[in-house]
Formats: sequence, C-alpha cells, structure tokens
Amino acid sequence: MSTSTDNEGGQSQQQQQQQQPNLAKSRFVNLIRQYSLQVSNTMRGLKLKDRSKITQVHAFNPSDTSTGTTTTSSAATTTKVAHQGQAGYPTISSVLSNSVDPISVTPAEVLLPYGLPATDSLQPPIDPFLKSIDFVESLAELYRRVEKGSYFDKSLIYLEQYCLLSGLGDPKLLRRCLQSARQHAVDVHSKVVLSAWLRYERREDELVGTSALDCIGRNLECPKAALAHGYDPNSVFDHCKCFQTANESSEVGISTEEELTISEEDGNVCFCIGDEEVYCSRDEALVLIDYALEERANILVASCLQVLLRELPGYLYNSKVMNVFCSYEGKERLTVVGHASFLLYYFLSEVAMEDNMTSNVTIMLLERLRECATERWQKALALHRLGCVLLDRKEYKDAQSCFEAAAEAGHVYSIAGVARSKFKQGQRFMAYELISSLISTYKPAGWMYQERSLYNLGNKKIADLNDATNLDPTLSFPYKYRAVAKLEENHIEAAISEINRIAGFKVSSDCLELRAWFLIALEDYESAMRDIRALLTLEPNYLMFQGKMRGEHLVELLNQHVQQWSPADCWMQLYDRWSSVDDIGSLAVIQQMLINDPGKSVLRFRQSLLLLRLNCQKAAMRSLRLARNHSGSKYERLVYEGWILYDTGHREEALSKAEESISIQRSFEAFFLKAYALADSTLDPEAASYVVQLLEEALRCPSDGLRKGQALNNLGSIYVDCGKLELAADCYVSALKIKHTRAHQGLARVYHLKNDRRAAYDEMAKLIDKAQNKASAYEKRSEYCDRDLANNDLSMASQFDPLRTYPYRYRAAVLMDDQRENEAVEELTRAIAFKPDLQMLNLRAAFHESMGDFSSALRDCQAALCLDQNHKDTLDLYNRTQTQAIDPRT
Repeated sequence: MSTSTDNEGGQSQQQQQQQQPNLAKSRFVNLIRQYSLQVSNTMRGLKLKDRSKITQVHAFNPSDTSTGTTTTSSAATTTKVAHQGQAGYPTISSVLSNSVDPISVTPAEVLLPYGLPATDSLQPPIDPFLKSIDFVESLAELYRRVEKGSYFDKSLIYLEQYCLLSGLGDPKLLRRCLQSARQHAVDVHSKVVLSAWLRYERREDELVGTSALDCIGRNLECPKAALAHGYDPNSVFDHCKCFQTANESSEVGISTEEELTISEEDGNVCFCIGDEEVYCSRDEALVLIDYALEERANILVASCLQVLLRELPGYLYNSKVMNVFCSYEGKERLTVVGHASFLLYYFLSEVAMEDNMTSNVTIMLLERLRECATERWQKALALHRLGCVLLDRKEYKDAQSCFEAAAEAGHVYSIAGVARSKFKQGQRFMAYELISSLISTYKPAGWMYQERSLYNLGNKKIADLNDATNLDPTLSFPYKYRAVAKLEENHIEAAISEINRIAGFKVSSDCLELRAWFLIALEDYESAMRDIRALLTLEPNYLMFQGKMRGEHLVELLNQHVQQWSPADCWMQLYDRWSSVDDIGSLAVIQQMLINDPGKSVLRFRQSLLLLRLNCQKAAMRSLRLARNHSGSKYERLVYEGWILYDTGHREEALSKAEESISIQRSFEAFFLKAYALADSTLDPEAASYVVQLLEEALRCPSDGLRKGQALNNLGSIYVDCGKLELAADCYVSALKIKHTRAHQGLARVYHLKNDRRAAYDEMAKLIDKAQNKASAYEKRSEYCDRDLANNDLSMASQFDPLRTYPYRYRAAVLMDDQRENEAVEELTRAIAFKPDLQMLNLRAAFHESMGDFSSALRDCQAALCLDQNHKDTLDLYNRTQTQAIDPRT
C-alpha cells in the first residue's frame, strides 16, 4: 500500500517536472507581453512602484552596444532583456528559476536604453594637433624667425604659427595667422589656397545668396587678387577691385540678383581668368582642369583650383575632384604645374577631418600631406594626424607606426599616441612605462598625468587624474572619470557636482550629455531636458549614447515627463533665465522656441549672443549665419551681415552695413551695432558723444527688455568713461528695473568712483546672489574690499572659472609687492602652462625685467608678440629690455 502510494507520488512528481518547462515558457511569454505593455505605458507617464525608484547603475559596454543601432526606446529595452546579467535585468534562466513578478520599468530606464557609461569605457582623445613640450619657448622662437626672416619665408612661418596655436581653440587668433600668411604670400598658388581657406573659416558657403567668387571687398579674400603674382604689403589690406563694383550695387560681399541667376542656373560656376569672369557648368569645370593639367597651363589650373577650393566642403566627395586631389597620380600631375604643396593638403585634410575624421578621403589626403612635408614640423604634423585617424579607425598597429615616426620627427606629444596604440593592443605595462618616462624626463604637464591614468589602477589612477587637474584644470577627462566613478558608487549628486566643476566654465557637448545622463538617472527630467537642448544648440545633429540615438529623439522621449510651455511661457522663461545670468538655461529655452518657429531670425541672433558669452565661437557664428539667412527684410539681413563682419575682424565693413540698414529702416539693432562697433576703440569726447546719441536712438526704437537692458548698460558704461556718473547711475538703475542683472556691476563701479566702496561691495553681492554664473561677479567684487576679502573672492572666481586671468595677475602682483619675487613668477607660470594669455606673459616679462633676468623677459615678450604683434605695452617692454640686455647700465 505504501509502495503504491510512493509510486503514485513519484508519477505525480514526474508529471509535474515534465509540465514545468511548458509552464515556465508560458509564464515567460506572458512576462514578455507584460514587459512590452509596460514599456508602452511608461511612455504615457506610468506611475511606478516605490521599489522601482531605486537608481540602478548600468555599465556602458562598448562591445555590447556596438552591435545594435536601434534608437526607439521599446526596441532598445527589449534588446537589453536579451543581453541580461551585467545590465541588471533578469535573464531567461533567472525568469525560469524564480517566482514570476511583473517587471516594472522606470522612466529613467526607458530614457537610458543603453545604460550609463562605466569608467572602463571612458578615454580622452589624442588631440590631432601639434603640442609643444615648452609652448612659450616655441612661440618665442617663431616670433624670432618672423623678425629675422625674409618676406619669402614669412608666409610659411605664419602657417606654422597657425599649426602651433590650433590647440588653443581661438578662432580669431587662428584667423589672424591665416591673414598674416596670406598677406606675406608671394606666389599665386599660396594666395589661391589661403584666400580659399579664409573664406572657409568664415563658412561663407553657408550664407544663402553667395557665390564662390564673393569676397568682403578686401584683397586678402578676393579671388581676383589671388591670381596676381608678387608681394605688395602696402595694399594687401586695401579694398580690392571688386569693392567698387559691389558698392555700386550696395551689396559688398553678396552677389547681385542677376549674378546669382547666372551662376546658379544649371549648377553653373564662375572662373576668374585675369580680370574676366567666365561662367560654365560644374561635370565642364572638371573637364577644364583636366585640360589645364595636360597642357600645363599654370594660371588656368590656378583658376580651376580656386573654384574647387572655394566651394569646399561641397566638392570634397566628388569622384572627379577626389581623383585630382586624393590619388598619388593626381598629386603628381599637380606637382608638374606647381600646384601640389604642403599648404594645399594641410587645408584639404583640415576640411576632411572636420567633416569625417575616419573617412578614406581623410586618409588619402593625409598621405598626400605626408608626401609633401619637407620640414620637421610638417612631417610631425602629417604623421601625428595620420596616427590619430588610424587610431580612431581601430588600426592600432599602423597608428603606432605613425606616432613613432612623428615622435622621431621631434613631436614629444606623439608618444602619448604610441602609448595609447600599445594599450589598445593589450600592452598596458609598456604604455605605462612610456608615459612615466615622459614625466621623469620633461617638465610634467597635465596631459601626461591624464594619459598615464589610463594605464594605472585604483587610487593611483585617481591620484594621476587629480595631478592632471591641478596642472591643467581645462582638461575635461579627469572630471568625467571622477564623475562616473562617483556614479558607480551610487553617489549621483556628487557625480553631478563633479561634472558641474568643468561645465561651469568650459561648455562642451560631451560634458552636457554626461550630466544629462546623470540627471535622468536622478529622475530630474526638467534639468536633463535643459542640458540636451543646450547640447543640440552646440551640435544640432549630435548622436547620444556614442552615436546610437539622435539627440532630437531623446528630447521627444523626455517631453513625456516635463511640463509643456506655450510660446508666452517660453518668453517668460527666457526672460527669467537671461536675468539670472543662466546662459545654459537661456540656450535651452531658445532651442525649444526655435523648434516651433525655426525661421525666427531674432531668436537665432539671441542664440549667437549667448554662445559668444560661453566662448563657443564656432557655434555662435553658425547661429548668426542662420539669423542672416532667415531674416525677413533687407535691413534686418544687413544688421546680421554686419555682426558677421565685425566678429571676423572687419570693423569698417560692419559699420557700413549698419549705416546701410539705418538708411532703409531705423531699428534698435542697427543703431546698437553701429554704436558697438564705434565704441570698440579709444573714444575721444566727440566720438563718445556720438556713441551716446546712437544708443539713445536705439532705445527709442521698438525692442524687448532683454536688448534694451543691454543698451542701457552700454550707455551707462560710456557715461562712466566720460565722467558723467549721475547719468550713468540713472542708466544702470533703469536697466535693473527691467531685470538686466549685469547692471549691478556698472552701478558698483559708479559707487566706487564716488569713493563709496562699501556700497560698491554690497552692489556686487546682489549680483552674486542672483547670477548662476558667478565667476566674473566675484572677480569684480574683489576690487571693492581689503586684501584678505579680495583674495577670498578671487579664489572663488578661480574655483568657478580657472580660465579667468585677473586672479592670477592680482595674486602675483601682491606677491611682488611683498618682495616674494620667485613666488610671484611661479604664480603666473602655473597659469600660463594651461592658459598662455598675452597679459600674463606681459606681466611675467615685466617681473623678469625688474629682477634683472633679461633673457627670460625677452622670451616672454616674444611669446606675447607672437600672439599679438601689435600689442603696444609689450612692444615698449620688448624694446626697453633689448636695450638693457645689450647694456645693463641703461
């Protein structure tokens, strides 16, 4: 009986075991259905269980995410169920073995379909430009060569200067280098390439209604002037021959309507042959250059080359153009007629790298650049850049060879590329040894410790990153790594605070994206939306999650979790953020407004102003060009063209545009532009009075409070300079009434000039309380207090923005006054290492002169003059120091 019962129980257990897989499968199917349903419901704002709100940090594994490109949230989430385990989601085996509960999906998990990055996935790029081991000495040596070189050599020296200064990321400084190179160019080939390069830097091709032959009325960028052989330094900054013709149509720099009809019809292009303009179709222009090359017609080749270069980047991927430029045979054909050069391929490879870093076109152009290199710096640049591209293409062995050759050519920074290539090939210890050797051999720099941190572990890695930040606080990687490390420890607020340290003074897409991820994990969707919108202002086509999701798509997902604003709400939000000196927040609001009204040029213009404040000059100029393209009237277009000219160093042309706009329609922006351009120089009483009249005229014209507040602030500044303190105070008070918060600074200055330092200090305290960006306010307040309080304020200013140079100069001056000369020099030296600023170089040169160290003083003067050869104070100091170096008794 008992045996029978046991057999029955055994049979029952056996049947249950046979049924379990089927039941489990059925449960799993139901589970997947529930999961999919919840993903859909989440997009409609599903309320979640409390237990699901615990933040889960998911490792970002490039090897996993590289296999899929799905961007929709539901598909991405389903993919995560398949991968499992490491991302924190249940696997199939865990579903079959555990009791089945419905899976709850938080909005954060839907918004972060690829998880959050892990520290192991973070690496800084190898910078694709030359980086000197002693930057100041390199600048000084370049200036000495400019001083001693013949006019035949100077053009190439200025090109080397452009190469050396590229790492500073200052478009205006780089433009001056190209202008100087063009000014001293002698041969037609160099003139053609450099004038096209200058046009490319202004992105003239993005302006609607322009042709390849348009110029701004100056010889430097004129296509016709470029075809004239010879050096004429006296006329190079004069108006070109096109200027008179353009003036007759009142459209300097813009083609007339008739010309546009001719040039754009059927894809036509225009050649300059002498003083003649010849129109033909483009699939003909390319035939013509082949003919010119076969006949070895030098000037005709130059004319054809000019058309192709001035149409960049549009022509870059044309197969026939690629045959001309990219192939070895094409380069040899250009060499025969004197039109293959390092300069040409430097320009072409620069365009290609900016457009697509890892394309085959980029590789071929860099190969040609290497073949044309003759001097050591040229070989180093070509090889180093080729190494950077190959590294990005994951061709590590070839990349290592290029970096090693660049290092042999004298470029020490390329050793970082060698180390990275070895690391990618599994040679961590060898990479560590290479960088450690650099640190022991040369004066340590921030990038050295940053690079070594990749090959270090644990606390030593963090120590290297901290050393990197201390030596160079502008490096973004250490902040990003420390932030993600804090995130992995579930300290999200600390992670956000860490990334805020650099985002507060150096706005970049990657840091904004990282902060947005953290904010989503924290379920602060409003702030995350702010950062994503600001990011899309910097890079409209940005791809999130290492290229796997369009930024615009993430905005659509976030829209489900944030409050929606009407146009009126947006204007109120913009007003509040602008008033609180919240530039990132203001950018985000404008980006949202532009989605609803993309053609509103005034919004694009406001966008450009904010981007300039954030030192994002390329993005600012793009916004300004869009404002010009979307302008609804001629007088408005002229104003934006005027700002474009002003921001690219053409003040007179900007004034001309403002005056023409005023002649058509009196407007706030036209008067403001004219006043601003005129005030950008030392004003005598008569000129100052005229600027006051212009600003008063601007204030009589219709505008909103944001811009009128700026005009009142500028007017107050002019009154202060003229000694009219009561009028200035009235302007600042009026500006504050319409919430122009920066007017506190002007009012403080008035109080200070009235010998009321306490009132000035209190006024700046109000600005500090209101402003999101506080660095400049702390810096300015330091002028209105005693030394101890001033040092505290300047320390705060440096903490918020280490790129501000006044705090270093002040502290150095105080040390010098206390006769602590070596400490004063060291204070400046630490800052110059990551911010080679002209004023700091000038001040350090003055310190060296006072200490009798004339060789160091001369070096610093030369370096400063390499940045601005016309800086009067430095020129005076340089001449005086030269005399003292020859005869110390003087």
